[in-house]
Amino acid sequence: MAAHPLPYPIIRLKKGKEKSLLQMHPWVFSGAIAHEPAQLQNGDLVQVQSADGHYLATGHFNRSTISVRCIDFEGHTIDRTFLRKKLSDCILLRKTLGLPSAATNCYRLMHGEGDGMPGMIADVYGNTVVLQCFTEGMLQLQVMLAEIILEEMPEIGGVYSKSAETMAKHGVAAVADDFLIKRNDYTPTETVLENDMRFHIDFMKGQKTGFFLDQRDNRQLLEHYSGGKTVLNTFCYTGGFSVAAIRGGATQVSSVDSSARAIADLHRNIALVENASEKHDPQTKDVMAFLRNIQQDYDVIVLDPPAYAKHLNQSAKAMIGYRNLNTEGLRRLKKGGILFTFSCSQAIDKQLFRKIVFQAALQAGRNIRVLHQLSQPPDHPVSIYHPEGEYLKGLVLYVD
Repeated sequence: MAAHPLPYPIIRLKKGKEKSLLQMHPWVFSGAIAHEPAQLQNGDLVQVQSADGHYLATGHFNRSTISVRCIDFEGHTIDRTFLRKKLSDCILLRKTLGLPSAATNCYRLMHGEGDGMPGMIADVYGNTVVLQCFTEGMLQLQVMLAEIILEEMPEIGGVYSKSAETMAKHGVAAVADDFLIKRNDYTPTETVLENDMRFHIDFMKGQKTGFFLDQRDNRQLLEHYSGGKTVLNTFCYTGGFSVAAIRGGATQVSSVDSSARAIADLHRNIALVENASEKHDPQTKDVMAFLRNIQQDYDVIVLDPPAYAKHLNQSAKAMIGYRNLNTEGLRRLKKGGILFTFSCSQAIDKQLFRKIVFQAALQAGRNIRVLHQLSQPPDHPVSIYHPEGEYLKGLVLYVD
């Protein structure tokens, strides 16, 4: 129970619906609510109480299936002191992980529910932090958070908000991507380091916050398997896996993506690797069409598609997409080849993804063995109270 009265409107739950909050799960679904004040606006801070009036949590309100995303269970006022403590906890965890380091200066600083900040992502690219908001509540806190970041992180020179696209998907159109705050002498870092690999990052125009930081450890694993191999990187985006394969000693790397812009950015990253262009074959093509028509078989193939299902009601269609993709990938592997296959769809859990790959292996007529089971790196932490946060699933398979 909150130690002091809180200045936030009260949402009261139906009897018996408090269990998930007592177990620290940060979501309150609309069907659990018995009463909410009529004047509530999306983004408002609210306190959630049980049917008998006991304080349970504080969070941001939104008129949707998930009506409240909770950011506190202890009755604190959500102010500058509260945000500073949240940020300090995030910094401490990353320091425990050795981030940043001499080899890696791009990483996730704040990971939504995993860091107790549902609706907020913060990624570090050298001397820049990119914030991406997914709720109106976090959007309202981003300026204060940006100010605290510059106060607590002297290595950061600018904080950029990249929430126009994510907020538009939630019906908030009047949001512009722009810097929230900059130091006077700030110039964005031109290239960043990931495990001593250099990358150009376009955090203003690139997908997500500019780079898929969640594949850092998996790119390093691919490097390990690439020596003397031919490698196919599908859905290559700006070439993270391609650069890792080349550095690992691959004899040939084919990179395929349907986006001409992604391929253009890929060329910039390949150019940062010494003598890489002679080993690299970029293709601006649809991945499925490429896999079905290519005559060459590869030693190593990476299948890292965008999310095929963002919601549970899309999972059936997504299953077919993942199965067909993996079937074609398995057919293009040499005997003794290695397949890196991923799903970032939250609606597809680890067990279901494994079942899909099992079906693909049967369709392709290949015998496979699991070498590694992959997930997101530890700077994308998963709260034990919010297992839905484990969104990235991956398998490394040995294919006979």
